[in-house]
Amino acid sequence: MSLEPTSSNKSTLGDLLNPIDRVLAWLSPAAGLRRIQQRHGLDQLQARSYDAASSTRLRKFAFDRQGPNAIAQQSAMAIRIQSRHSHRNHDIARGITRTMVNNVIGANGIGIEPTPRRADGTIHDECAALISKLFDAWMKRPEVQRRFHFAKCQRMMGGLWMRDGEAFSQNITGFVPGLRHHTDVPFSIELIAADFIPLDYNEPAKGIIQGAERDAWGEIKAWHCYKSNPTELQTPMMGWSDIKRVDAGRILQLAFLDDPGQVRGISEFASIITRLADIKDYEESERIAAKVAASLTAFIKKDGGQEGYSDEGVEKDERGRPKPRDMKFSPGMIIDNLAVGEEIGLIDSNRPNPNLITFRQGQLRAAAAGIGASYSSISKSYDGTFSAQRQELVEQYVNYAVLTDEFTGQWLQPTYEAFISAARLAGILKLPRDVVPESLDDALFTAQAMPWIDPLKEAGAWVMLARAGFASEIEVLRKRGVNPRDFLEQSKQWRAKTKDAGLVFTSNAENGATVEAPNGSDAKPPGAVDAADPEEGASKT
Repeated sequence: MSLEPTSSNKSTLGDLLNPIDRVLAWLSPAAGLRRIQQRHGLDQLQARSYDAASSTRLRKFAFDRQGPNAIAQQSAMAIRIQSRHSHRNHDIARGITRTMVNNVIGANGIGIEPTPRRADGTIHDECAALISKLFDAWMKRPEVQRRFHFAKCQRMMGGLWMRDGEAFSQNITGFVPGLRHHTDVPFSIELIAADFIPLDYNEPAKGIIQGAERDAWGEIKAWHCYKSNPTELQTPMMGWSDIKRVDAGRILQLAFLDDPGQVRGISEFASIITRLADIKDYEESERIAAKVAASLTAFIKKDGGQEGYSDEGVEKDERGRPKPRDMKFSPGMIIDNLAVGEEIGLIDSNRPNPNLITFRQGQLRAAAAGIGASYSSISKSYDGTFSAQRQELVEQYVNYAVLTDEFTGQWLQPTYEAFISAARLAGILKLPRDVVPESLDDALFTAQAMPWIDPLKEAGAWVMLARAGFASEIEVLRKRGVNPRDFLEQSKQWRAKTKDAGLVFTSNAENGATVEAPNGSDAKPPGAVDAADPEEGASKT
């Protein structure tokens, strides 16, 4: 870098020197030169950086460099408490969780269709039917309290997952003193809230962090759990002596984890809980203001300095001040008893606020984006065109499908595999010779189907795809959340009964079925297509 003044850099040299530079250059020219060169290099480096990487007075930076587990240690419990409080007292928070659970898990839970396979890749129907029979019986009362069916257990785990950020369950296999399994398969599950595994239990020397015991690679080998719920009233003050070690093979964790090394989950409401609190506070203020506005409040203004004003005849208190007067208002009344200098005024609170709806809609849209729910569902606002509603539904169901995949992979599939293992160990489920052993616990998990906005258009599209060969009937059934095996069995039984009753429906007629009419001629059911006049039949249909 040359600082020799020339015609092109005289002004530049002057701009580079500040008072400190000038004093230092006067005392030691060499030191002053080094200072100017180094400072100029820093200025050039800063000029080449991103604006987004610069903290300014108007936009402050967050310089927190803590890891995910350190952040969870400080914040997970506080967020969990606030989330639970919001669910107890705020209708929108509870509605968001209910919407998420209903769309991710569904009314009947995520369906499970066993698919054990032979060596050639085909499904072993007999073995699949036996597994379905055993699993259907187990699903009636699968948990240790014998209070909830399996679909309810799924929704309960999903609700805890959404609200607290994580939920646990324990697989209990075989004989356990005091526990009676519901079916012949000696397997039950215990649903465990996140409070049972302490966040503040850490022993780094033993590899224990936040209740999880891990090896050098980070794999969880065991969980350290309280023997009873520490949040219940009847539970005494608990210490580390009240904690037991449970092998990780028996504990399943369902958690929202954003980082590979993260151990404990954080509630999905973490990013929107303050926004929901603001909505609640604002609505509460507007409700109070509206109630005040609904109660007509009047006042009497008295001008004692006006000529002719006199308070004679006005009832006074012990201090000689006029007592308040009660004036009853009625429609069309005329007030003619005001004294000189008095006039009646009304308090106007300018409520209700016309901007409340707009503000609420904007905040709910932002909350919906943060939590991953549909704005129409959480706000219960379904206005808009068919195309707009369908676009929202299609984009939103991608998020629901991702959550369903996480729920299935973290909890539902391991639970099903543990059931199959328990049934095999008990000798109740015997492995057929032509079934590949590794495929015995294979299954197809059927998620909640995306609802149809316009059933006529949706059904017509699927019919066209099936007839053109671009989709199979089984795919259509599964998209509708129907188990093809159950549908086939039900259809076969129903058609057998309708045939015995002499009834033929349109679906039968398309396959060539007819029924003998009372006069002996073949009668067509309503909607059947006549081969001689297909257009006529189609128009009638």
